[in-house]
Amino acid sequence: MRARIPETYRWLLVPEQQSPDSDRVWKSLSLSASGRLAKRSSSRLLKEELLVADLGPTVLRLHLDDVPLWRGDHVGVRQLIDDFGRYVYLPRLKNADVLVRAIMGGLGLLTWENDTFAFADGFDETESRYRGLRVALNVDVTRDSSGLVVKPKIARAQMDAEAPASTQPEESFPPTPGQPAEPVKREESQRVDPQRFHATATLNHSRIGPEAGRIAEEVVSHLDGLVGSKVRITLEIEVEVPAGVPEHVERVVTENSVSLRLDTHAFEKD
Repeated sequence: MRARIPETYRWLLVPEQQSPDSDRVWKSLSLSASGRLAKRSSSRLLKEELLVADLGPTVLRLHLDDVPLWRGDHVGVRQLIDDFGRYVYLPRLKNADVLVRAIMGGLGLLTWENDTFAFADGFDETESRYRGLRVALNVDVTRDSSGLVVKPKIARAQMDAEAPASTQPEESFPPTPGQPAEPVKREESQRVDPQRFHATATLNHSRIGPEAGRIAEEVVSHLDGLVGSKVRITLEIEVEVPAGVPEHVERVVTENSVSLRLDTHAFEKD
């Protein structure tokens, strides 16, 4: 009987919804016949990217703006956790910690104003200001946090309004006889913009799709949109099999490499 149960429950029904206004549909996925049902189900969902174990902070910002998930100028951490657990059109997260990590990652970015968000301990209705407003910092957020994720434009407005006025005196020189004295401002140092960027990354072979997609969204997309930018991405594959690659596997990999038009591909012997 126990041996037949895994063979019986081999289909996984997954609800899908493209947007809040679209109809909900069911997608059927076949499961392998070995292993526990929960493990087989989660493995297949992760493979199909229907279960998300790692959510990028910039992707979270997209959902905040597009749905939208904001409640006015902010949204509570616990409210976001409830939203992602309730609405089918949002990514199906492995657990609440995935969302918490995305929030913490977004708060630590120096590009928070354009790409992510700010964080506050709460909102003071009397003074109409956020308490404990923080940006571009490592903030310890938990799933039980009462904190608020704040729109970057609103956070910037409060920060500018509360910033102390500059008290640095302007540099001045004695006036020329017959002319009024005018302060001469210090010249700001000229920034030289970099013209090239390069990076390397070691990807988990079982999660190449999600990890490569996150790199594309959070790194490449910002540079690709610049005027005149030229982006070149290469994928390097290196596999070691101490026991040796069987002939039929070598043949399949070689044929697929030719079909996919890989720039280079070869098997080697020690």
